[in-house]
Amino acid sequence: MATLQKGDRISNYLLEERAGAGSFGEVWRARHHVFDEVVAVKVPTDLQYVRNLQREGVAVHGLHHPNIVRAMDLDPYADPPYLVMEYVEGPSLREVIDRYRQSLPIDSAKAIMSGVLSALQAAHAGGLVHKDVKPANILLNCPIDKVASAREVDVKVTDFGLGQVGGVTTQSIMQSGSMETSQGRSVVGTLAYMSPEQKEGQNIDARSDLYACGIVLYEMLTGERPQGHSIPSSLRQEVPKALDDVFKQSYVRLDQRFASAADMLAAMRGSVSSPVPPPPPAAAWVPAGERQPCRSCGNTVERDDQFCIHCGEQLVVSVPRCPSCEAFVRSKDRFCIFCGNDLSVLSK
Repeated sequence: MATLQKGDRISNYLLEERAGAGSFGEVWRARHHVFDEVVAVKVPTDLQYVRNLQREGVAVHGLHHPNIVRAMDLDPYADPPYLVMEYVEGPSLREVIDRYRQSLPIDSAKAIMSGVLSALQAAHAGGLVHKDVKPANILLNCPIDKVASAREVDVKVTDFGLGQVGGVTTQSIMQSGSMETSQGRSVVGTLAYMSPEQKEGQNIDARSDLYACGIVLYEMLTGERPQGHSIPSSLRQEVPKALDDVFKQSYVRLDQRFASAADMLAAMRGSVSSPVPPPPPAAAWVPAGERQPCRSCGNTVERDDQFCIHCGEQLVVSVPRCPSCEAFVRSKDRFCIFCGNDLSVLSK
């Protein structure tokens, strides 16, 4: 497939600027050659993604909601195949989080998540599970330097190409456009927002999207993703208890999650909220043998485990963090496995 260039024509649209790219293909800002309308054109650079492109176009075309990027035209059989979508001028939530870290106003985070949940409520009502909710797939129609001061944030959810429509299975995630390299490095990024049942290839429903929303909410409030039983206010004290409760009821095992996006949205807006009981306080606990049952879920854990790999229960009083990158590390580690920093200072 020929390399696309500025000025090329795709159907009725002239390509103006490449807005994004990945192993799935490219996204271009384009303009209708007669009506002067600005759109986004998604073009796969590898034919194996054409099927995914068609699935995304069909799925989104049936969704009409102000918080969902609108599909306008699709031809998976053209050369090159293309999907024409509404163009969103502003940044992705990924860019916003990277810029603001812990300084994104709490009200802004609430407004953004409310928009995401409104979009998912509409998608779920239409039988579509997004399956790839993450900051990169949440667009904000607002200049990045205005996000913190905007009274309202225009949220647009995009990339429904992995959505569950009919018989589409979870395994399609491994061949999707969200993979950034042929070695699968991008899958790590996607996996970071996956629910446990999705990672295990089990049947999923709308509640898997809500698990991802909990992670995104935590990341907006703190600048990093959750680990163990940490709650947003543990990293940012001004986070209100109500938001901690919303996070806890989304970032939890399937049967304890919010039943629907509507329920989570109501909790976000301060309406009806039924948070799960908080976990028992972590106490000093040293297994007597090499292995011992987790006190929370009963599954076997290793002597050196700081968190239960099955339910996430924190097994020690406190978990050390790297002073350089703030990642969770083990007390016996000499160097941080994430950034290589010398951890000898932790033992002093």
